[in-house]
Amino acid sequence: MAARRQWWASILSLVATLALASVPLPDMIAPLRPDWVAVVLLYWSLMAPRHFSLMTAFWMGIALDTLTGALLGQNALALLVIVYLADKFHLRLRVFPLSQLAITVLLLLGLYEFILFWIDGMAGRTVPLIERWLPPLTGTLVWCAMYMLFDRREREAPARL
Repeated sequence: MAARRQWWASILSLVATLALASVPLPDMIAPLRPDWVAVVLLYWSLMAPRHFSLMTAFWMGIALDTLTGALLGQNALALLVIVYLADKFHLRLRVFPLSQLAITVLLLLGLYEFILFWIDGMAGRTVPLIERWLPPLTGTLVWCAMYMLFDRREREAPARL
């Protein structure tokens, strides 16, 4: 029953991230928008790696490209790379304390933004620097909040034998 509830929570969180990514924000706070899809996929890749595969990251990236008007496949490639790395090293990363996990997530989100920056550069598209490099910082804060919220629930749940 708990595994089924976690599966539904992860599906709903992925759908909510697409909605959050497509909501227009005022110009003053738009640069603060975290990369919701990348943050949630990283969370599930590190905390429950067998829930979703790389195909989930690919299709979420295609959906994000479609919703945001980005080059088709741009977010899909970037999400594939960071989810692959998180999935490959999740056992090593899970033993880290929260501070080191936050640095790792910041680096992975920075890699995500760098891949988007690289593709945009090749396509001749420009994005202001603040809109490019502030989302990894806010995304790391959101990831830490998710970790503390969901990890606390797991620790408080009674152990069943």
